[in-house]
Amino acid sequence: MNQEAWKKVEAAIEASKGTTIRQLFAADPARAERYTASAAGWTLDYSKNRIDANVMKALLKLAEAANLKAEIEKMFTGEKINRTENRAVLHTALRNCDPAAKVLVDGKDVMPDVRAVLAKMSAFADKVRKGEHKGFTGKRIKYVVNIGIGGSDLGPAMATIALAPFSKRGIKCFFVSNVDSTHLAETLREVKADQTLFIVASKTFTTQETMTNALSARTWLIEKLPSVNPNDVVSKHFVAVSTNAEEVSKFGIDTANMFGFWDWVGGRYSLPSAIGLSLMISIGPANFRKLLKGYWKMDKHFRTAKLDRNLPVILALLGILYANGYHAESYAVLPYDQYLSRLPAYLQQLDMESNGKSVTKDGKPVTYTTGPIEWGEPGTNGQHSFYQLIHQGTHLIPCDFIGFCKTHNAIADHHDKLMANFFAQTEALAFGKTAEQCRADGDPENLVPFKTFEGNRPTNTLLADELTPETLGALIALYEHKVFVQGVIWDIYSFDQWGVQLGKVLAKNVLKDLTADKPSLKHDSSTNALIARYRKVLGR
Repeated sequence: MNQEAWKKVEAAIEASKGTTIRQLFAADPARAERYTASAAGWTLDYSKNRIDANVMKALLKLAEAANLKAEIEKMFTGEKINRTENRAVLHTALRNCDPAAKVLVDGKDVMPDVRAVLAKMSAFADKVRKGEHKGFTGKRIKYVVNIGIGGSDLGPAMATIALAPFSKRGIKCFFVSNVDSTHLAETLREVKADQTLFIVASKTFTTQETMTNALSARTWLIEKLPSVNPNDVVSKHFVAVSTNAEEVSKFGIDTANMFGFWDWVGGRYSLPSAIGLSLMISIGPANFRKLLKGYWKMDKHFRTAKLDRNLPVILALLGILYANGYHAESYAVLPYDQYLSRLPAYLQQLDMESNGKSVTKDGKPVTYTTGPIEWGEPGTNGQHSFYQLIHQGTHLIPCDFIGFCKTHNAIADHHDKLMANFFAQTEALAFGKTAEQCRADGDPENLVPFKTFEGNRPTNTLLADELTPETLGALIALYEHKVFVQGVIWDIYSFDQWGVQLGKVLAKNVLKDLTADKPSLKHDSSTNALIARYRKVLGR
């Protein structure tokens, strides 16, 4: 992070610390309008933050000092900005809706391949939805089970729930990710073998958790649908999202039903790729393309808008303000829509796997905070759970509130009450309640300290007309680009994830000791003792 530019941010923070959000609003009747921006169907009101003109100016200078505009162009044009893996970062190419667009990687235009995979996905999804792709016994598919983990699970699982109003209700989608056998077992209890399509999502087709679940599902299917040639059954009920044709074929999947993607697509950015096949089957190719259009609209806004009106940039700078300037350790994402119940979990991976880094791009230890902890739950459930700590606790927790003017399920006055809470919570967090207001309300003096709300708790409000495939795509892209901007300013690599590898490697050695006749037990004393206890309980 550019230290000279950051010192100016710190100076602006220090100069403004004595002024509360309440005072900022009182001093500027046009504050809400001044700090509101819109793009791709979304309006961002960021007026309820600890910012004034000088703080925002300093933050924008920080972005400029990081050469942000140039870094954005490097990503969109296919430069290999993922240096530790020598890869381009081109999830934006997956949703480029310009029919004339060309995006080059190593001199090759990747867009023809992107369009070809999308067309292949669309044709297959249509066959499943129309009942033309039948199971081994000739019955139509009514259940889709996506087997993947990480980005191969979180994205399609989140989006399938989010876009349920646009789904084909005669097809039920399930998602199995955890290697815990309970996840697979409980899913298989919900489906019928002769009407189930399994999608195995693994780029290499070697991911331990995914392939363990896939092989067990394969065994279950063959037992339920016996045949002289088991692969005849498997080929009707399994498809693959992978690039490893050899392993896919060994598994028994017809490689004609293998949908590829590329090493320039990170897992947590892969929903618009073939990883979204389960979603496309659920909502149909037309709605899937609307999702891509929403992504594309936000991509264009991010690439072309001025920094001071750029939604991802604004969110990123505010996050840096609190993480680095106010030492906030986390932020909450609070969607006031039940369909977005899995959005916080999706954003956890996006943010924490991307920017959970402790060395700069030149390999030196960082000297400042990176990668805040992201968490959240849908409103109004969270209000009866953790909002107490946000309102009156000792932690500063900036919050993003996400809501929609229209509901897909108009029942009595439910939506009005939901949105009344949505608007009221940001008001309460910003302005609080003074001791004088408590006394004016007649609260006994001994209770005044307990009923006083400090306020000055920062929030962003993201509001769209309605949750649709297009607004969902734009929302995801908004957060993707926010994370990218923060990585650029922090001078870290956001598109690798070496931290997830060590545990996987060690697990292979531990597995041998759990199952071997004579374990080597060459671990630390704690791990050795735990393995021994486990083996004793199982009689090994």
